[in-house]
Amino acid sequence: MTDLVAYQLEDGIATLTLCNGKVNAVSPDVIAAFNAALDRAEQDRAVVIITGQPGILSGGYDLKVMTSGPANAIALVTAGSTLARRMLAHPFPIIVACPGHAVAKGAFILLSADYRIGVDGPFSIGLNEVQIGITMHHVGIELARDRLRKTAFQRTVINGEMFNPQAALEAGFLDKVVAVEELQAAALAAAQQLKKINMTAHRNTKLKVRQALLDNLDKFIQLDSQGTL
Repeated sequence: MTDLVAYQLEDGIATLTLCNGKVNAVSPDVIAAFNAALDRAEQDRAVVIITGQPGILSGGYDLKVMTSGPANAIALVTAGSTLARRMLAHPFPIIVACPGHAVAKGAFILLSADYRIGVDGPFSIGLNEVQIGITMHHVGIELARDRLRKTAFQRTVINGEMFNPQAALEAGFLDKVVAVEELQAAALAAAQQLKKINMTAHRNTKLKVRQALLDNLDKFIQLDSQGTL
């Protein structure tokens, strides 16, 4: 397993830790490592915890790739959207333990998980694409529309508004906010609780609940792959 996504399995819980520089930029190599880690977690039949480094989950897509040409940008976003779709349909529960900032693709990782825990503090969570001159892709719009409260969806997707952790909780990016020093314990407690559910029922119910969203994402991944950013 590449160091870009560290993998640790203990007591039926697989912890995936993003490790790509100061902002955990999501690059093609990170996405490949992420998929490999999910493959391994699925083989291990483990509940998944996704986390980052102190203070940050991810600052979004690797800007070096995003600015290296339209084809590279579209390919990266397509791979990222496909990863989000995979997370939404993953057969075992996915928890995100967000240790701070979650911006753009970092926030979409939150929106692709089953349970999200953030930490109190001076952190920003949200979709800043329009702030940096990127028109939001169709998959991003659809995922945000499905997972966020309506007013927050409009404010972050169209206006690029960022939220502090408590506001992100109200918006729908997070399910719980804890003190920084409590994050790991809270994530492990949530994972232990989710280990008790019937995984076949979890998978089948998840797919029923999200079927319309997954169908739309399939359509929009294809549409985004043919368009421009």
